Amino acid sequence: MLAGLQASDPSPQVPAPPRFDDASLRRQADDVVDYTLRATLDPQQHTVRGEGTIRWRNASTRPVRELWLHLYLNAFKSERSAFLRERVGGRGSSAPSDWGWIAVRRLSLLDAQDRATDLLPSMELRRPGDEDETDARVPLPVEIAPGEAVRLAVAFDDKLPAIVERTGYRGSFHMVGQWFPKIARLEDDGTWAHFPFHHLSEFYADFGTYDVTLDVPEAFTLGATGPLVDGRVAGGRRVERHLQRDVHDFAWTAWDRWDRLRETIDGVDVTVLFPRGYGGLARRDLAAVRFALPYDSAQYGRYPYDVLTVVHPEDDASEAGGMEYPTLITSEGPWFTPAGVLSPEIVTVHELGHQWFYGLVATNEAAWPFLDEGLNQYAEVRAMARWRGAGSAAEVLGLRVSDAAIQAVASNLSVQDEPVAQAASAFSSGASYARLVYCRTAAIMETLARVYGEDAVGRALGLYARRYRFEHPGPEQLLAVFEEILGARVAATLRRALFEKGWVDYVVDGVTPSSALVRRRGTLSFPVEVELFLDDGSTLRRQWDGQGESRSFEGPGSSPVRAAVVDPDDRVFIDANLANNHGGDGGGGGAPRTLERATYLMQLALQVASP
Repeated sequence: MLAGLQASDPSPQVPAPPRFDDASLRRQADDVVDYTLRATLDPQQHTVRGEGTIRWRNASTRPVRELWLHLYLNAFKSERSAFLRERVGGRGSSAPSDWGWIAVRRLSLLDAQDRATDLLPSMELRRPGDEDETDARVPLPVEIAPGEAVRLAVAFDDKLPAIVERTGYRGSFHMVGQWFPKIARLEDDGTWAHFPFHHLSEFYADFGTYDVTLDVPEAFTLGATGPLVDGRVAGGRRVERHLQRDVHDFAWTAWDRWDRLRETIDGVDVTVLFPRGYGGLARRDLAAVRFALPYDSAQYGRYPYDVLTVVHPEDDASEAGGMEYPTLITSEGPWFTPAGVLSPEIVTVHELGHQWFYGLVATNEAAWPFLDEGLNQYAEVRAMARWRGAGSAAEVLGLRVSDAAIQAVASNLSVQDEPVAQAASAFSSGASYARLVYCRTAAIMETLARVYGEDAVGRALGLYARRYRFEHPGPEQLLAVFEEILGARVAATLRRALFEKGWVDYVVDGVTPSSALVRRRGTLSFPVEVELFLDDGSTLRRQWDGQGESRSFEGPGSSPVRAAVVDPDDRVFIDANLANNHGGDGGGGGAPRTLERATYLMQLALQVASP
């Protein structure tokens, strides 16, 4: 989930050729839970009536006597939900103007002859002393052995809230996410990974098949996870069946004002749904997909699905924008967004990247949000830089600002406050969550790429995405891959940066005619260059492995040292203070570098101040 083109769309650059043999790339997930559902929308009452069956298999090594169901629409049932009690700031912090909820009408265990055992009376909606109803425990009358599968019959009613983060309605616009009773993931050791719907956390589930039939008024256009496999219009109703395998969620939208653009991109049927009058933005969304879909496929393994839907909500429904679901993403941006401000493109590229980092690599977003949002933020930065170059965030009045520069500035604002690698619900505020999970992770990865090589970091991230496709890796798997590709020092630095509030500040602490003293402050170290500016106008570069707290760099003796710059090419993107990277008397060869630094810092400051 997220934190215009020029007047003429430049031709997308061809993605770098893959460095992997994807012929053996895993094609299917381990099917654990299958949902066969039918949902009927009443757009006047903003309700969804649902029913169907769920087939769930115990894929763990231990028997279980209970199930856990996520009923996440109850996050918007009252201000007593965990979601709305957590006033951490950011979007979704205000109570909706119209409440929403999910009520389970039927929950039965079916035997081989379809005889039903009613589970509803024993379902526990709340924990003692807590009125949250988003995480329900369901005791079972029988033990489910490892490898054994059961079937459940379900029926439920949804009341959608007025549009709030990720889901709801605005007028006749409906974005329907987290709308059905969803079985939590059972870990391999038999532990249930269940949790309430916290304000800053997202989702975690098993892979399976979603076979969903949607019933809406005839005038409404539908967009949904998975391809349309059957559809008809009769009796004033539009009925569509969408079927998608190898995913772990399903979302849909219905509106009677959608316009549509379609294009086949890299073999994928891409649809952009957009409000009337937003055609320019829709074409920008499509251009972003035109670049990023083949690019991401080359970097992280081929996109395995046949369809992709991009939903661009109207301005007054922007709370539904900037979100990801399997094969369906939502972009955002007002219709008047200037061509040189690339925020709509960035959102589209970011949410598309989640098809890999959240979708195919199905990490626990509640426990380790940096593994999806952070890695994906770096994937966004990398894609935007390849596509749009130095002006990958904005290019206005001759000023170019990169997406990476924004991450660099924001990443240092909260680094001393709390670690990056922690549960989403542990963050003290939405601002800290955004700066650390999104920006800090991206800036750390960008630093590794600039110091050790973009190709090496790309190989590591590409290997991680391929090795754990359709899996549920954690931080240790990521760190192990980085050690495999880049070595133990890099992996240790990455661990310290993520788990221990790691930081670094390189400082030119003194310049004499014969030498320059450079210090390294903080808990992280990276190899850097030191550039000496001599009195005769020449320069000299020296290498430092970054180990130790300080090092003196001697001049050549033939001409006095007038100034010095540590990390002159700005490779250490998480340097806490760029202003102290220069030292000297301000004259001679050092002056141009000082101006360069000042201009760079001004650009970054402008980005912090801008929306």
